[in-house]
Order: sequence, then C-alpha cells, then structure tokens
Amino acid sequence: MTESTYRIQGATGEWEVVIGLEVHAQVTSNAKLFSGAATAFGAEPNSQVSLIDAAMPGMLPVPNKECIRQAVRTGMAIDAQINKWSRFDRKNYFYADLPQGYQISQLYHPLVGEGAIEVTLDEKDPDSAVKRIGIERIHVEQDAGKLMHDQHPTRSYVDLNRSGVALMEIVSRPDMRSPAEAGAYVKKLRSILRYVGSCDGNMEEGSMRADVNVSVRKPGDEFGTRTETKNVNSVRFVMAVIEHEANRQVDVLESGGTVVQETRLYDPDRNETRSMRSKEDAHDYRYFPDPDLLPLELDDAFLEECRASLPELPDAKRKRYEGELGLTAYAAAVLTAEAETARWFEALLAECGDQGMAKAASNWLISDLFGALNRLGLDIEHSPVSPKQGAELLKLVADGTLSGTLAKQVFEIMLETRQDPGVIVEEKGLKQTSDTGAIEEVIAGVLAANADKVEQYKSGKEALFGFFVGQTMKAMGGKANPKVVNDLLKKALA
Repeated sequence: MTESTYRIQGATGEWEVVIGLEVHAQVTSNAKLFSGAATAFGAEPNSQVSLIDAAMPGMLPVPNKECIRQAVRTGMAIDAQINKWSRFDRKNYFYADLPQGYQISQLYHPLVGEGAIEVTLDEKDPDSAVKRIGIERIHVEQDAGKLMHDQHPTRSYVDLNRSGVALMEIVSRPDMRSPAEAGAYVKKLRSILRYVGSCDGNMEEGSMRADVNVSVRKPGDEFGTRTETKNVNSVRFVMAVIEHEANRQVDVLESGGTVVQETRLYDPDRNETRSMRSKEDAHDYRYFPDPDLLPLELDDAFLEECRASLPELPDAKRKRYEGELGLTAYAAAVLTAEAETARWFEALLAECGDQGMAKAASNWLISDLFGALNRLGLDIEHSPVSPKQGAELLKLVADGTLSGTLAKQVFEIMLETRQDPGVIVEEKGLKQTSDTGAIEEVIAGVLAANADKVEQYKSGKEALFGFFVGQTMKAMGGKANPKVVNDLLKKALA
C-alpha cells in the first residue's frame, strides 16, 4: 500500500506527518521480571512488593524465564530477528516511584531485532491494499511504580505494585503517515499480542500504552524535530494526539518558531498536548551493562519450544477462512480481528458439525449476535448465547424447522431467557410448517380476497408476486415455509 494521503494544509503549503510508536506491553506472567512478587491488577497498594522491587540493599535480580519466553514468542509472531545473545543495561534516572534510582532495560543488545506488521486501513474493502510497518526492536524492561497525589499540595503517595513488572517495549520505525495508519497499527499489534497470549492488551488498565512520536515536514524533505507524547492509553487517543500535535507543530513552524524535542502529555478532556520536560537522548541516561545480571543466552531447544507454542495468527487464520471456508474478505477480517471472536466462531462451526455451514454461521455471528451484543453492551466472552445454542439455531433454519423470521424471534427469546432454541420452538409453537394442503388453502383465500390484484399480476404486473407472498406469510403467522409458499403461489397464479 502506498502511504496514505493525509496532509495538513498550512499557509505555506502542504505538510506531511511522520509517526513512530513505542508501545509498552505488560508481559503476561504471574510474577515480575526479576522477583517472585505477584502482578495481579487492582490489588491493594503496596501489597505486591518484594525486597527486590523495593530495592533493599543486597538484593539481586534473577530473570523470570516466562517473561523472556513471552517476549521471544511475540518477536516470532511478527517474524522478527530473535537474538540468541542479549544483555540488560541500567538506564539511570531518578523517579520517586522507581526505588532503585535506575531502570533495568535493554539498549545496546535487545532480545528481539527487526520485524514488521502488516495493516489494512479499510477491512470492509476487499481491494484495500496492505501497508507493511517496520518494527525496529522489542526489548524487555521493568515498569516503574505509580504516584498518587491528593488535594493537599505537599502530599503524595507511592504504590510500588507495578514496580518491577515486566514490559515489552515494541518500537516501530517512523513508517506511519496518518492517524488512521497509527490506529490500524495499534489495533493489529494488540490483536497479535492477544493471539499469542503475551499481553492482555487492556489499554484502559494500563497493561498496554503507547508513546507517540510525531514530527512534520514538507513532502520529500528530511525528517523534522519530533516530540514524544507519553502513556497514551487508547487507540482513539493515539489518533487524536497525532492530529493535534501535527497541527500544533505546523502552526509553530509557520509562525517562524522552532519545534522543541520534548516529552509531552495528552489531556483528553481538552484534547491537547502539554509540555512535560525536555526530551533526553540516550547518552543522558548513562546506560551501562547491568553488573548484577549475566547476558541472556538462548539455545535452539528453547527457541524451538517457543515457536511450536505459537497459535495460528490472525493473518494466516484470515487467509484460511477465505480459502477453505469461502468467507468474504470482510467477514474473515471481522472474525479474526480478536482471538476470542475467532475462538467463538470456530466453536460455533464445530458444534454445527459441517464446514458447509461456515457462511451461514459467519453471517449470523456478525449480523445477529454482534448486533445484539452491541445493543446489550456485552462482549463475545459474556454472550448470553453459547456456541452450542447458536449452532442449534442455525441447524433449525437449515432443516426447515424455522424460517429466517421465526429464527429471529427465537433468538430474541434466547437472549432474554438463555434457553435452548429447541425448547423455545416447542414451548412457543414456533415451528415452521411445510404442510402443502394448509398452505394451499391459505393461498386460495388470499387470491380470492385480492382478485383485482390477481388480474393485474396476470396482465404483466409481476412485482405483485411479493405482495401475495407477504399476505400468505401474514395469514400463517410467519410460520409457513417460504420456499413452499413461493412454489405453490407460482402454481396457483399460473
């Protein structure tokens, strides 16, 4: 895909936006990166802090193998270079919520090298091209704690529960050129992390957040000076930051000013970024190899185990759904966007017991179930209808027991009662009828009551056929088999 044509029109002409993202993803693990302390979200402040996390004298860090394994699996999922030899470095800076006075990270020799992610801007358009966005590196590092400030101007509190939690910092190349591309990138990355199981991707809980690097330039010029907006915690906010910051920089440059390399914060209530501090360069942190940690050396057996543990990833699954199941590009994209949706669909198809029902199953899931879940404010994991019940409903339609109209009625009752569709059909008497004698009798009555329209139909006004079908279905309470109605009507009108 060529770069999107997002441009900012200024007084001196068009400006192009250049975007790079540093996504911090909390590694799925029951323990922290260098200690055995728990990582559960929402625990009481300072209830998950070991002596290592609190930086007590004499405490030595020990790498958590599971955290390293999850980072390697993530690198493999984006087809990145996995470095068998990597090393931890100390990044020196003082924060009140970082007891060591330095962060253990990886600068010179990261665990994961270059990779890439492919994004599609318009999943609804089967001809929409794909853009490949480069990943520069993934390194593993510790998170800091959290400061909380009350209304008293001289009092703050520190919660060290997050201190020492393992993060993957996933650093993209400055390949994005619009807010839409950046939004698509974050959604695709979050999808991959959830498929792999290396991060839950819950941006609202802070387990995935982005530092947004933005600069502007005249098309074709060298890169401009960038700013970094820290800790943006939703896809919508990432896109809003880019739009606001790019326009702000254009205004600064066109008024004769200079963009300052700095760290900024985003205020979603005002939809604006504010200066936080000047942006440091790597040398300002005085990186050096951590003397308490040996280099990480990965053997082939470990790497093979990591690769074998990977699930089918969203791009491969989407292609399979299109090729083997015959789904449209749009349906395949929707069903594979989130791992939980794909699992639900596959459970539904397994309960149907026939891959030939894949199109019907995907249509019902996307149109009916998703529509109901949106209306109820639920996600697929909390669906009041199970895959087994969904498959039973689809089978009742396939074997002629229910018409499409009756199936919708049964589905609404399922949502309310959580009953199986077969039970509802029996209790409510909603079974579709294919009794030709009963249908012929109703058709005769409909045609007799509308003799004038019958004459119009026979004179060439064939559009009236739909009227006769509707009247017949109405007279039978929607329970007549539509195919049988159509066939018998054609015979009667002939």
